Amino acid sequence: MTAVNTGTLTRTLVALPAALAISTGAMAEPRKFIVDDEHFSIVFEIMHIGYAPVMGMFREVEGQFVYDEEARELKSGQLVFQSDSVFTNHKKRDEHVRNEDFLNSEEYPEITYTVTGFETTGENTGKVTGDLEMLGQTRPVVLDVTLNKSAVYPFGHEEYTLGISASTTLKRSEWGMTYGIEQAMVGDEVTLRFGFEAIRESGGLF
Repeated sequence: MTAVNTGTLTRTLVALPAALAISTGAMAEPRKFIVDDEHFSIVFEIMHIGYAPVMGMFREVEGQFVYDEEARELKSGQLVFQSDSVFTNHKKRDEHVRNEDFLNSEEYPEITYTVTGFETTGENTGKVTGDLEMLGQTRPVVLDVTLNKSAVYPFGHEEYTLGISASTTLKRSEWGMTYGIEQAMVGDEVTLRFGFEAIRESGGLF
């Protein structure tokens, strides 16, 4: 019977967790996710003459991001909204929001949010820092983000999918959109809420 070197065995057991961590880290890699435009909602809310908030949404959006799920690191990302897809359930108001007083959709057809940084704040929460380009001006905006679920989709495309919620509040005047503020007709603060699913691309990062 071969004698066991207890010193060697102890050193091996101590080193094992570190070796496993290195192995797990080596297997992790950033992956590209594409926003599923069939499962994307962005809702905005703005006060009207102090009486009640008007709510609306953008109905056309596309986006993608690169995320390392093991390390919980968001590497890059971008969302692009078509400004003329704005919808508030009132035809004349929608036409007004599309004109020069607000989104000026003819001159600026796209609103773009580009990720510049990410900070993990909890088990499934974080803060995404990005640049919001609107009306030809770019300002930083921070989103509070929650990862709701990550799993293989149970039907349909059956691909690995992330489910995400996000929110922020901004002042539209910072982008030069000042219509109605001085007269207290339309609020300056705009609350944004996002909810979407993003499908992981197969076959590596790109």
